[in-house]
Amino acid sequence: MGKSIDIMEIIKNIPTEYMWLYGLAAVVVLWMLVWLWRDNLEIPNIGEKYVFVTGCDSGSGNLLCKRLDRRGFNVLAGCLTEKGADDLRRATGPKLKTTLLDVTDSASIQRAMEWAEKEVGDRGLWGLVNNAGRSLPMGPTEWMRIEDFHSTLRVNMMGLIEMTLTFLPLLKRGRGRVVNVASVLGRVAANGGGYCISKFGVESFSDCLRRDIHYFGIKVSIIEPGFFKTAVTSLEPIERELHRLWNQLTPEVRESYGEKYFDRYIKVQRFIMNAVCDSDLSKVTNCMEHALTARHPRTRYSAGWDAKIGWIPLSYAPAFVIDSMLKFVLPRPAHSVS
Repeated sequence: MGKSIDIMEIIKNIPTEYMWLYGLAAVVVLWMLVWLWRDNLEIPNIGEKYVFVTGCDSGSGNLLCKRLDRRGFNVLAGCLTEKGADDLRRATGPKLKTTLLDVTDSASIQRAMEWAEKEVGDRGLWGLVNNAGRSLPMGPTEWMRIEDFHSTLRVNMMGLIEMTLTFLPLLKRGRGRVVNVASVLGRVAANGGGYCISKFGVESFSDCLRRDIHYFGIKVSIIEPGFFKTAVTSLEPIERELHRLWNQLTPEVRESYGEKYFDRYIKVQRFIMNAVCDSDLSKVTNCMEHALTARHPRTRYSAGWDAKIGWIPLSYAPAFVIDSMLKFVLPRPAHSVS
């Protein structure tokens, strides 16, 4: 017969100077177990809840609609095109309905809200997922014109803000959730153009919104995807826009950068998109789905390993670290003086 283990005897034999360390370890383990248990609690009555999603023609918005439809949600999908709406309806069940939506058009947003209000009735809206976005043009800041900033900010930031403000009465009625899609480039500004600016704006707006409306039972979550293979990261439009930006520069500005700079800049973009972009969009939609179904949704979700072990930790680093990394990766202009 083996001897029974006496826990109290083991504790007594622990050197006194190490007791605090074991106690701290026990508290950390207990905290992690409680956090995991709490994080996995789900809301009841999914089949009675309505979720409105923007940017559903393709990409993560399209995939999210299909997943929510399979879970039993009543999905209201905002699509930019008739084709996108038709394709989505054919791929889903009768509880998913679509409407045409352009988030840069106030009248379109108002029509979508009125349509959604008729659909949800007194139940209100459980979730608003602001997913619609665009990335281009991106490139060196000096190559941009003010219109290039406006085109991105109108979709990614102003459209998101107007959607949220317009749909807030329905969300207050349903004591629901706002899920805003930002980006790791809303934590680290690695590109010129409107994209990083817009995503920093989404982060800030979402933080302010969360602190202002939690009194009404509304929770706000931010999704921060890393680099994924979508229309946003497709090489063809990225290179087309870079050529457009380059061709509109004055001869003086083009000379200061040089043709070699332009060629190398294109090659760097190709390398980054081919090496870093993840094809598994479920990593993004898993975060969105958790934000909608968890009893205690997280404030921020990092989607993708490049986000978790790269971009997010970098966002806490001193500025000179990120500056040095980008200086190492990107080419040097022909007339550089530093």
